[in-house]
Amino acid sequence: MTKTVNHWIGGRTVEGTSGQYGPVTDPATGAVTTRVALASVEEVGAAVAAAKTAYATWGTSSLAQRTAVLFRYRALLDAHRDDIAALITAEHGKVHSDALGEVARGLEIVELACGITTQLKGELSTQVSNRVDVSSIRQSLGVVAGITPFNFPAMVPMWMFPLAIACGNTFVLKPSEKDPSAANLLAELAAEAGLPDGVLNVVHGDKVAVDALLNHRDVAAVSFVGSTPIARYIHATASANGKRVQALGGAKNHMLVLPDADLDAAADAAVSAAYGSAGERCMAISAVVAVGAIGDELVAKIRERAEKIKIGPGNDPTSEMGPLITAAHRDKVASYVTGAAAQGAEVVLDGTGHTVEGFEDGHWIGLSLLDKVSTDSDAYKDEIFGPVLCVLRVETYEDGVALMNASPFGNGTAIFTRDGGAARRFQLEIQAGMVGVNVPIPVPVGYHSFGGWKDSLFGDHHIYGNDGVHFYTRGKVTTTRWPDPADAPAGVDLGFPRNH
Repeated sequence: MTKTVNHWIGGRTVEGTSGQYGPVTDPATGAVTTRVALASVEEVGAAVAAAKTAYATWGTSSLAQRTAVLFRYRALLDAHRDDIAALITAEHGKVHSDALGEVARGLEIVELACGITTQLKGELSTQVSNRVDVSSIRQSLGVVAGITPFNFPAMVPMWMFPLAIACGNTFVLKPSEKDPSAANLLAELAAEAGLPDGVLNVVHGDKVAVDALLNHRDVAAVSFVGSTPIARYIHATASANGKRVQALGGAKNHMLVLPDADLDAAADAAVSAAYGSAGERCMAISAVVAVGAIGDELVAKIRERAEKIKIGPGNDPTSEMGPLITAAHRDKVASYVTGAAAQGAEVVLDGTGHTVEGFEDGHWIGLSLLDKVSTDSDAYKDEIFGPVLCVLRVETYEDGVALMNASPFGNGTAIFTRDGGAARRFQLEIQAGMVGVNVPIPVPVGYHSFGGWKDSLFGDHHIYGNDGVHFYTRGKVTTTRWPDPADAPAGVDLGFPRNH
């Protein structure tokens, strides 16, 4: 019998009642292995109600209570790394080592949340006027929600809820319905760590569930990671309902390679960053911009490395790249490669016909490399979200920066060079939220914040780090005067309050 993934509400598994289910496939075989319950508006309401009830006590709990739970949670996650990674591989398809890396990056934010006591310290100014003190504190929001994508079913949720609950909020998570099981295990381990019932809830679903969260009056804030069109919709809808929103959208990340760069290192980085996780990540390098005469040599080095990548099931330890999440997504990615030549590109590697022996029904695609791509081609303009790398040629550094800054996306970017002055100039001139210098995927560590510019971010706050703490809290300033017992009554003064 096909396994069913149900909701996690109020500290326990709750069977779906909508009668609607979605299929979950093993991308390596194409077989439906699981079905996931799709929540109705009423089921989402039940999760929000459980979170609201829990907030009454969790929101006033001590920092010591919260961090004690989080320390235990961190230990449990560490002990269950392989279990979480196995679920990711089974439903997403990425290789086990990549899934383990995802869990490790999520754990960084749990560790940050364990140290929330220093992040939530307030400020005090004494004697701003005669016997007047001013203090500022940060307080939790209430019930907050997270809507997360299929490509990182454990890491991205962990970018959100650990900080949110550490700050005193309660959380409703709506993970991708394509690979839902990891989210349930994260919630079960949190309960085992002693997180009170209702503080963390998981509801599965599609647009019905998303809209129910965006429109629910008891949801104070929404975090989202996904494509730009959906991020724009999330931001507009939730903002119109008076909610705080951080919505991280899509990307077209560029890597500028200058003539002085170590081309072997640049080629290694391009292959790793473009084809890792089968290109299904918003920080993947999807466009290499080669400056000057190095283009031919760089493309040859990238091709040489790409041709050696072993593609196979994610649970095969010899596999370096797995399948794509669904057959429909595989076909969409392939369409960009099959149409590239007609739009002027040179197809150096065509991975569209790739199959894996014994797994012919899997969602397979090989590595594709497109050279001399034009900026008006579909392969360049769209976020492909697959193992397709475009190479563009420019004459100068200035041409490369102008090309990159003209992109509507501004998530991550990188420069490869030995010239410190050029790298420093690039950091200041490039219009992107995250910059790597000889680092192809500049995902910040947990105590810095992750987020892009332009159409890669909707809302003011980046995710995790200091921005994450500020997003999940709001400031309050208190001005206090305590009269001295010897003071005579001051009397009425209708003038503007004086600070001197």
